[in-house]
Amino acid sequence: MQGRHAVITGAGRGIGAAIAQRLAAEGAVLTLLGRGLDALQALAATLPPGCRALALSCDVSDAEQVAAAFEAARATHGPVALLVNNAGQAATAPLHRTDDALWAQMLAVNLTGTFLCTRAALPDMLAARAGRIVNVASTAGQRGYAYCSAYAAAKHGVIGLTRSLALEVAATGITVNAVCPGFTDTDIVAESVQRIVGKTGRSEAEAMAEFTRHNPQGRLVQPAEVAATVAWLCGDAAGSVHGQSISVSGGEVM
Repeated sequence: MQGRHAVITGAGRGIGAAIAQRLAAEGAVLTLLGRGLDALQALAATLPPGCRALALSCDVSDAEQVAAAFEAARATHGPVALLVNNAGQAATAPLHRTDDALWAQMLAVNLTGTFLCTRAALPDMLAARAGRIVNVASTAGQRGYAYCSAYAAAKHGVIGLTRSLALEVAATGITVNAVCPGFTDTDIVAESVQRIVGKTGRSEAEAMAEFTRHNPQGRLVQPAEVAATVAWLCGDAAGSVHGQSISVSGGEVM
């Protein structure tokens, strides 16, 4: 990966930050996208000495912001060789309480954002006849969970996009894959635990059990484990892995 330009969305925290750290360690040149510029700049300051990292504020659901961000990324680091579509949001509600705004937001960030960034990066890869696209989906996109229909629908869409694009570019030297983490030790899960505690009066341990019970290993997935899978898919050794949705979930049954 030495010197390859990698764009990582949602890079400011959690899985995205772990991916940035891993790809930096592999020698990639990074463009870090996210809505919180301060968090991106703080992350960039922690990367290995000599790592070139550009931090850019970008709402991936906004086509104009995406186009501007990729233009700035190319101007700084050259053509995009690796794209990790990690930006996402999760919200829960029973379907009958899922309003239009929640539905639209889940699709915009999780699915449309993946589409817009992929469309922006693809011309560079087609010109080079090489590239790696890794979409961070979710086990919710493989099996679904109750009370998160909008999120699950969006992540199912990400997997469908992954499979369809993989067929389009199969003969071009580009690979397209999805990584599907189970419940992961991130701020999103921590915030969800606190919501359960506040709404139900359960203890933190009882609330956390709602998440770890899905994992046969009885634990949360670690961000570094997801990052390791992404790094492998971005490398040369995974050239024949294409159009796949790889579960990183401790053996959760799909």
